[in-house]
Parts: sequence; structure tokens; C-alpha cells
Amino acid sequence: MGGGRDKRNADSSHVGPRNQFGGTRQMSRTGMRSPLGKALGLGSARNGTEDWLLERISAVALVPLTLWFTVSIVMHGGDDYATMVTWLKMPVTTILMTLLLIALFHHTALGLQVVIEDYVHSRIKLPALVGMRLGCLAMAVTGLVTMLKVAFGD
Repeated sequence: MGGGRDKRNADSSHVGPRNQFGGTRQMSRTGMRSPLGKALGLGSARNGTEDWLLERISAVALVPLTLWFTVSIVMHGGDDYATMVTWLKMPVTTILMTLLLIALFHHTALGLQVVIEDYVHSRIKLPALVGMRLGCLAMAVTGLVTMLKVAFGD
């Protein structure tokens, strides 16, 4: 039961590269960071992967919604106002139009955020991001309120 060096038990971790004294080296948290990230202690952006994934998901959602919208507008191209309002009051049309507006303005906000973050390098970056987000939100709310007013109005 001696405490010899070559005895291994479940608690000892002898996996990985050995240091100069025969023990294992612990992987540092900064091992995968860039030199600037190590110097600043920040690493990569905190939610870049999530934003990237949401942008891809919204793009995939926009493909069938945009195709539906384009085909529908072409088919109703010569219709009068009353016919278009009747079409917009149909439950399927209301749902698809609402989804289109949400996906469209969410995707727009994500794309513009990337452009601003990548190409604006001055004090105007934060106000530009806030203004862009508020603008996209205002357009989305305006579109949704208008759509719902037409769908549920008299």
C-alpha cells in the first residue's frame, strides 16, 4: 500500500503530455486563444456562434416564405384592393405573412449588425448598432401591426 510513483489509481490523471519531471501537464485555459486574446484576457466574441447560427436559420426560413410571397403577389398582381384584403384575411396568409415579417427583420438586423461590427471602427459604432436595432424593430412592429389590423379589422 505504499505511495509509489508508478502506481495509478482512478483519481490520478496520467493522460496527456508529460512535463520535465514525469508528471502530466495541465492544459491552460489560454492555450487556444490568440496572442491578442491572451494579452487582453478576453478571447473571442461571446455570442458570435449563436448569432451566426441564428442568421443561417433565419435565412433558411426566408427561402420558402419569400418564394410563397413572390408567387402570391404575382398571382394577385391584377387584383383590386378588396380582393387583396380578402386574401390577407385568410388565416394561412396571415400566419405566413407574420412569419415572413418576423424572419425578414430579424435576419436584416443580424446582417446589419455584422456589417457595423466589422466595418465601423469609431465612437459611432454603439449608436449605429442601437439605431439599426431600433429601426429594424420599428419596421417589424409597423409591418406586424398593419398586417394584424388588416387581418382582424372590419
